[in-house]
Amino acid sequence: MDITAFIRELLFSHDCVIIPGFGGFVGNYSPARIDKSTDTFHPPAKQISFNRNLNHNDGLLIGRISGTTGMNYGDARSMVDEFAASLRKKLDRGERITFDHIGTFINNQEGNVQFEPDRTVNYHLDSYGLESFRFPPLEEYNVRKRISRHISKDPVKRASVKKILWRAAVIVPVLAVLAAIPFSREIFKPGIESSTLNPLVNTELDENRKAVEQTIKTEMPVAMEETAVIPVPESPPPPAGEEMRYCLITGSFKLKQNAINQAELLKKEGFDPEILDAPNNFYRVSAERCRDIDSALDRASAISKRFPGTWVKKI
Repeated sequence: MDITAFIRELLFSHDCVIIPGFGGFVGNYSPARIDKSTDTFHPPAKQISFNRNLNHNDGLLIGRISGTTGMNYGDARSMVDEFAASLRKKLDRGERITFDHIGTFINNQEGNVQFEPDRTVNYHLDSYGLESFRFPPLEEYNVRKRISRHISKDPVKRASVKKILWRAAVIVPVLAVLAAIPFSREIFKPGIESSTLNPLVNTELDENRKAVEQTIKTEMPVAMEETAVIPVPESPPPPAGEEMRYCLITGSFKLKQNAINQAELLKKEGFDPEILDAPNNFYRVSAERCRDIDSALDRASAISKRFPGTWVKKI
């Protein structure tokens, strides 16, 4: 799943968006400025930079993916970890990585990651309706060459008393009629319609929303039937010979090698793991099986201390 659409959406409302295990995008406020070399005026903007040291999981990106798609938090975290691992492999092979409307990544000769932002996109929402424009300075204008001329004005005429009385006789009845008419508030309410004036922001938000909706429709994994909950008291042992129908799932992975690695870790911890096929070509790792739901929930609570996010799956 391509998560760049979620990153672009978060950059409009947050100053820092971190991809755990890879790095973080930081938005820096840049005030309005004038480029004197080109006589161009630029509005305030949010300039995007990249910091590789900001690679911890702050929960922002994974939480947005989980909340938007309805995906389990553990699956969302596994998906982001795999995405970050694929980015690192591409950079190690010398490939150039492009995030649409964000920027490009490439490794330099020293092996350090270089980021070039896309300066055509402004993530500063307060700059709506403001675009760069060019205004060259005025030339060949001399204030001393202004032409002055005398303007003759007719003398002010004083209105006669008769005209004043006649005007008052006409205006006073009209005002009295208007005062007698009940005013309706709706008459004086202007029909105001508000709209955003920033075509750039509308276009970016529409593209992000379409990309997120398309991603949800095509690649969202099936929702989990049951999740780990607060453990309940131990129940009496079930009858002998009953089938073990509940699996304790500790992880779900897109790459089978990652599932194998966790299964080997569970073996070292003393469990009897198994790898199960899941929808959308995912692989789930089961630490062990239980006969009834009560014992499954109890064991899931204990395993969660070592493997957070463990949940119960009925087979």
